[in-house]
Amino acid sequence: MSENIEKIKCLIIGSGPAGYTAAIYAARADMKPVMYTGMQMGGQLTTTTEVDNFPGYAEGTDGTAMMEDLKKQAERFGTEVRFGMVTNVDLSDQIGGIHKIIVDESKHIEAETVIISTGATAKYLGLESEQRLIGGGVSACATCDGFFYKGQDVVVVGAGDTAAEEATYLSNICNKVTVLVRKDFMRASKAMQHRVNKTPNIEVLYNTEIDEVLGTNVVGGVRVIHNQTKEKHDISVTGVFIAIGHTPNSDLFKGVLDMDETGYLITEGKTTKTNLPGVFAAGDIQDKEYRQAVTAAGTGCMAALDAERYLGALE
Repeated sequence: MSENIEKIKCLIIGSGPAGYTAAIYAARADMKPVMYTGMQMGGQLTTTTEVDNFPGYAEGTDGTAMMEDLKKQAERFGTEVRFGMVTNVDLSDQIGGIHKIIVDESKHIEAETVIISTGATAKYLGLESEQRLIGGGVSACATCDGFFYKGQDVVVVGAGDTAAEEATYLSNICNKVTVLVRKDFMRASKAMQHRVNKTPNIEVLYNTEIDEVLGTNVVGGVRVIHNQTKEKHDISVTGVFIAIGHTPNSDLFKGVLDMDETGYLITEGKTTKTNLPGVFAAGDIQDKEYRQAVTAAGTGCMAALDAERYLGALE
């Protein structure tokens, strides 16, 4: 068995902006990082058609193209990028301990440091029409994509603080924002509800759900249903923003790493250190506040620096 175990200095789990940035820094520090991409190579950003808010792209770029740029940069410095899924972890709680990883239920790895950048997955309604138009007018991030709907009419789906925040953000950009709330009340804080109610170009429809997103290649509207009367009507919009939350991709680490009640990994102070030595977390897996590509990249840099300093202290 031992001769089949690969020993590496730095293992990176996940291939979004956090993972690739960590890889760039780790490779430049001669840590010889190995990255396993997960099933969605490039992470959530590959579901975004246009990226206009990441520094360095003066004319904007395509989400998939941007992640390919980051991948090439990481590989240029010596990162080994592998397509595969980490399926089991046995993380040491000892300083200098070796972390045992299994990939695709068969390959065994022993790593001195592990950087977790598995991200979070946006929750969607699950409608066929919604899924088909993701990237064509359906989005789960107003701050990422709202700019493209300047002066247009949009819909926000959700009832919590996230939905209220996205609606008020969009109200500064869009002509009209319609908020669809499934129940007869909003779950958002009173302060956020007051903000929504005082904004003249926001309309809240209660007991209302999306029955279908209209459009072939791009969103042309939504058909909504009143869940009490069962009446349906169409709303002409060009953007649909789903704001019903995210699920952190942390199931693999439950019972192993400290996480909050919703599953986000907890890091120590302003660092990326988890509760286990030599294990670091970067990106949306530990950030439920900002969830931006640029902030994820920043924590990826931090994780690589934290890992480098951890190894240096052991020498």
